[in-house]
Amino acid sequence: MRLTTPARRTLPFVPVLLALALAPLQLSAACGDGQSAGGATTTVEATSGWKPVPPTELFDVEKVVDGDTVHILRGGKLEKLRLSCVDTEEKFATNSTDPTKPSTVFGEDCAQWAVEFFAALAKPGEKTKVGLKFAQDREERDVYGRLLCHLILPDGRNFNLLLVELGKSPYFNKYGNDLVCHDLFVAAQARARNAQRGIWDPGVNVPKTEGARSAKRPYEKLLPWWDARAEAIENYRAAVAKDAAHVAAADMPHELERALATSAKGEDVEIFGSIQRIFREDDGSVTVLFRTGDKQPAFRAKFAREHVAKYESLGLDKRDDEEFVQNFVWVKGRVVKGPRGFDMACEDPARWRVAGPEPK
Repeated sequence: MRLTTPARRTLPFVPVLLALALAPLQLSAACGDGQSAGGATTTVEATSGWKPVPPTELFDVEKVVDGDTVHILRGGKLEKLRLSCVDTEEKFATNSTDPTKPSTVFGEDCAQWAVEFFAALAKPGEKTKVGLKFAQDREERDVYGRLLCHLILPDGRNFNLLLVELGKSPYFNKYGNDLVCHDLFVAAQARARNAQRGIWDPGVNVPKTEGARSAKRPYEKLLPWWDARAEAIENYRAAVAKDAAHVAAADMPHELERALATSAKGEDVEIFGSIQRIFREDDGSVTVLFRTGDKQPAFRAKFAREHVAKYESLGLDKRDDEEFVQNFVWVKGRVVKGPRGFDMACEDPARWRVAGPEPK
C-alpha cells in the first residue's frame, strides 16, 4: 500500500510479510567496514530475511541529489530513486519551511558526503554502478514518480541501512515498518543513537558562531509519531492478511475493488487510511476525502446533511494531516462506485475508529 501525501515523501505500504526464518547476519556485510562504531564486529539475528548479496543487475548512477535521492539510468531511461525508510535532513538549496523538516547544516554536509561516497565507488573511467531491491519484489513509486527502493552497492551493502548506521538518517517508518530489513534498521538506529553519531550528536546543527544559520529537526517528537503511525499500519497489514475480502486500504484501488464486490453481496467492509481533505458541500453534506496516489480513484466517506452533527462529534478535522497525532482511521460500511472513485455513506459515528495509538 502506498500512503501518499501531496507535499511529503511517500513510502511503500503493502500487505503483511509471511513469517520468515531467523537468519544470522553479519552487520559488516550490510554496513560496510566489518566493525560496529565501537570497533567490534557485530552479529545480529534478523527476522526480515534480508541477506547482503551483491546485485545481479547494476545501473549507472547519473546524479546524486542528496543523501536519499539518487538518479540512475535504467533500461535507457533516467529513473529518480527515493530511498525507502530513510529521510536525510534537507540541504540549504531546498529552502524548506516545514518546521519538522528544516534545511540544516548537517543536511548540507550529508548531501556532499553522499556525492563523494558514490564518486569513490566508481572504477577509473566508469560511472558508479548500483543495484536495486524492492519490498516483496514489487515496484512502487511516490507521488513525484520516483522509484521507491533499497539501493544496493556492488559489494552487497544496503546503502539505506548504511545511512541509519552512520547517523546520516533516522529510521523513517512514518509510512510503515520496512518490509525488507526492519529489524536491522531498528538495531542500526539504536547503535547510532547510543554512539551519538550524526543526527544523534547533541552538538549537531548547533552554530559555532553567533548569528550563523541554524535549525534542528525535532526528532524527540517525530520518532514517537512515526512509531504510532507504523503501529497503525501494522494493524492494517494484520487485518488484510486475516480477511482480505472485508478489509481495504483507501489508496489501493485493487483492494477497493475487492471491497466493492464484497459490499455488493450485502456485507460490510472496513476501509483504512488517512484523511486528505474534508469538504462541506453546497447541499450541507460533508465529504471526507481519503489520501490516495496521483491519478488513482479516490475513496470518499459521505455524511448526509441530517448526519452532519454526528460527523462533528468525531473530531476528524483534528486528524486531517495534523502532525504529532495519529492520522490513520478505520471506517466501516458498504462501498459503492461513485462518480470519482469509491464512496461510502456514513451515519453512525460508532463505525469510525482510530487505527492506532497516539504518539507516546
